[in-house]
Amino acid sequence: MAFELIDLPYEDTALEPAVSAKTLSFHHGKHHKAYIDKTNAAIEGGDLADMSLEDVIAAARGSNAGLFNNSAQSWNHGFYWHSMAADETGASDELKSMIDDAFGSTDGLKEKLAERGAGHFASGWVWLAVKGGKLSIEETHDGDTLADQGEFNPLLVIDLWEHAYYLDHQNARPAYLDAVNGKLNWKFASENLARGTTWKYPG
Repeated sequence: MAFELIDLPYEDTALEPAVSAKTLSFHHGKHHKAYIDKTNAAIEGGDLADMSLEDVIAAARGSNAGLFNNSAQSWNHGFYWHSMAADETGASDELKSMIDDAFGSTDGLKEKLAERGAGHFASGWVWLAVKGGKLSIEETHDGDTLADQGEFNPLLVIDLWEHAYYLDHQNARPAYLDAVNGKLNWKFASENLARGTTWKYPG
């Protein structure tokens, strides 16, 4: 089973000015596609060919760095596209209550996401996740992921790699984080929370 590059869940201009159509064109059409293509090439004809992407990631972790990085980045990017929306969506009552308990308010959560993202050294990802029944902000470096780590249920993620923001914000990662904070898909986060299990890459 070959994995496919999933379609963006919005028009390529939908996130402007936070993320431009030009950035999405390169990021989705080139970077994400390359990760998918390399994952497919690595598993073709082998024991992993019929596994889900999440199982490929788990199988490759610690044993095949190339496959792990490409499969994890394939998953992370799919999750990232869904973590944003053209218009900021509303959180469920359950998620709102958990946000208030953990961060005081949605604005408090956004401030913490921006703070952790800005302080993250080099490339990686900053996540809103559930851990032990409570909301938690987590960071992963480079191509690492929460997709196969059972102690976490990721709700949202923000990409911290320079190709996610350099065309639009140059080296000003904090400006990108502030802009993307206004495009977070709380409906998607609420669905992930209600399901209680990690989102599955389509296909």
